[in-house]
Amino acid sequence: MSARVFLELLAREASAVEFEGPVLAARTSGADPRELAELEEAKLTALKVRTLLRRRARREAELSALFDTAGDLAALRDLDAVLEAIVHRARQLLGTDAAYMTLHDPDRGDTWMRVTDGSVSAKFRALRLAMGAGLGGLVAQTATPYSTADYFADERFRHTHDIDDAVREEGLVAILGVPLKLGGRVIGVLFAANRSVRPFTQDEVVLLGSLAAHAAVAIDNARLLQETRNALEELSEANRRLNAHSAAVERAALAHDRMAGLVLRGGGVQDVAAVVTEVVGGSLTVLDDAGRAVFGDLGEDPGGLAEAAQSSRALGRTVRRGDRLVASVDVGGEPLCTLVLRAGREVADTDQRILERAALVTALLLLFRRTVAEAEGRVRGELLDDLITRPGLAGLAERARRVGVDLDADHVVIVVRHDGSRERGAFWASSRATVEHGLAAQRGDEVVLLLPGADPGLLAKRVAGELSASLGRPATAGASGPVRGAGAVPAAYREARRCADALLALGRAGEGTSAAELGFVGLLVGEGRDIEGFLGSALGPVIEYDARRGTALVETLTAYFGAGGSLARTAEVLHIHVNTVTQRLDRIGRLLGTGWQAPERALEIQLALRLHRLTAKTHI
Repeated sequence: MSARVFLELLAREASAVEFEGPVLAARTSGADPRELAELEEAKLTALKVRTLLRRRARREAELSALFDTAGDLAALRDLDAVLEAIVHRARQLLGTDAAYMTLHDPDRGDTWMRVTDGSVSAKFRALRLAMGAGLGGLVAQTATPYSTADYFADERFRHTHDIDDAVREEGLVAILGVPLKLGGRVIGVLFAANRSVRPFTQDEVVLLGSLAAHAAVAIDNARLLQETRNALEELSEANRRLNAHSAAVERAALAHDRMAGLVLRGGGVQDVAAVVTEVVGGSLTVLDDAGRAVFGDLGEDPGGLAEAAQSSRALGRTVRRGDRLVASVDVGGEPLCTLVLRAGREVADTDQRILERAALVTALLLLFRRTVAEAEGRVRGELLDDLITRPGLAGLAERARRVGVDLDADHVVIVVRHDGSRERGAFWASSRATVEHGLAAQRGDEVVLLLPGADPGLLAKRVAGELSASLGRPATAGASGPVRGAGAVPAAYREARRCADALLALGRAGEGTSAAELGFVGLLVGEGRDIEGFLGSALGPVIEYDARRGTALVETLTAYFGAGGSLARTAEVLHIHVNTVTQRLDRIGRLLGTGWQAPERALEIQLALRLHRLTAKTHI
C-alpha cells in the first residue's frame, strides 16, 4: 500500500483515527515488516502535518476573530454590544461552555458581573467578587492570568461561601481568567469556563488575554467617547446659554436705548409701554400713585397687587403674583407708579430687569411732568391770585395769554372746599386747569379755579365729582359766572365762595352748584344782595330784643313754624311749658305788629329766619 493514501486523508481533513486504517489494512494483508515500518512512519508524518494544519487554521480563526473585534472597536457605537461580542467570541474560540466578564467597582472596592455568555444561573449573573476572593478576585488583585482544571479541588484560591455556591449552581469546573488592564491598572477580568474538568493551554491563555486587551480598549474608548459627548453637551449647553444671554443682553440694551430716547424726545407713558410689550411681549398696565390705571387694562384683579407693589418698592425689584409681574417705584416713601405685566410665557431675569427699568423710566417721566406741572401751576396760581386781589394790575391779560388763557372769553370761577390732602387737591386742580387752558390756585384751605365755560352750575358739579373721586373725600364746589375780563373776577370769586359755604351750611357737602341753582338762598348769596335790609324789615325787632335781653324769641319763632303752628309741639321741642310759648308769641306779636301770622307775612318771616341761620354759619 502506498503512503499516498495519507495525503488523501489529509486532503479531506479526516479524523486522527482514520489514519490508523492503512496501517491496519497492510498488517492484515501480510505486508512485510519493512513496508509496515514505512507506512507507520508515513502515518506519523501525516498526523504531524494534520496537527500543524489544524493549529494554523485555529490561529487563522483566532486572528480573524481579533480582526473582527478590532473592527467592532473602530465602529464603536454601543459599549454593551461590543463587550457581549468579545465574550461570545471568547467562548467560541476556546470552545468553552461559558464566558463572562467582571468589572471593577471603585466605590465598593470589588468586581461585579458585567457580561455573560452561556450562563444559566441568575445567582451567578448577579455575583460580586471581593478583591483576592476566588479565582477572579485573585486575578483582579494580582493582575496575572490564572487557570484551573478543577476549581473546587484547587487550593490556590481563597474560596468563599457566596462565590462557591454561585459557581456550583452554574455547574462550572474548569475556569480561566485574564486581567483587563489599562496601563498598570486592572479594570476587570475576562473568563472562559467549562462544566467539566479541562486544562487550558498557553495558547488559550494568550488568546483570551488578547480579547481582554481589546475589551479594555473598548471600555476605555467608551469612557473617552462618553467624556467627549459630555464635554460637547456641556459646550453646547454653555453655547446655548451664552447665545440666550447675548440675546437677552441685546434685547435689554435695545429696550434701554429706546426708553432713553423716549425720555430725550419727551415721550409719554404709552410710548414706554409700547417698548416693553414689543421687547418682552404680553400686555402691560401702568397704575398711578393711587392705583388707578393710566394705561392699559388691568382686567380681572388676581388679588394681592397692592401688596405686591408695596413689596416691589421695598425690595427694589420685580415681584410675581400669579401670572403677573409687578414693578413699582416710589419717591420719598410715596408710591409714584406701578407696572403690571402679563407676559403669557416664562419670563427671563433680563426681561424682569427690563420691566424694572421701564418702571424707573415711567417714574422719571411722571416726576418730570409733575415738576413741570407744579412749576406751571405756581405761575398760573400767582396769576389767578393777582386777578382776585389786584385785578387792575398791569399786564394781567398778557400773562394770561402766555399760559394759553384768553381773559376776554367766557370763564367760570369755582371755589372748592375739602378736608382731604391739600397737596393732592392743589395738584389735581393745577393739572385740570392746564388741560382745560384755565387757571388754578390754592388759597388757604380752598382751591380756586378759573375755567373756560358759560355754565357755572355744570362746571361746579363736574369739579366736585372729579375732585371727590381723586381725594376719596367729599369736595364741595361753588361757582359763579360767566365773567369776562380781569375786573369781573373778584366779585365772581366772592359769590363762588358764598355758594360753597351755603352748600356746606345746607348739609350738601360733596355737591357743586351756582347761585342760580340755590333758589331764594341764591338770591341772597349772589352779588348785589341786601341781606341786612331784608333781615331788618322782616325780623329786625325780634333779633334786637334777643340781643338786648338775652331771650330766645328767634329760637321760639323757628320752632313754632317748624311745628306747623302747634303750641304743644313747640313746647315739646323747646322743653318748656305751653304757657311760656304763649307768652313768647305774644311778645313777638307786639314786636312785629299785627298780621305777622298772615300767609304772606309768615312766609317772609320764615325766609328771614332761614337766612338768619345761614348768615350765622357762613357770615354772608
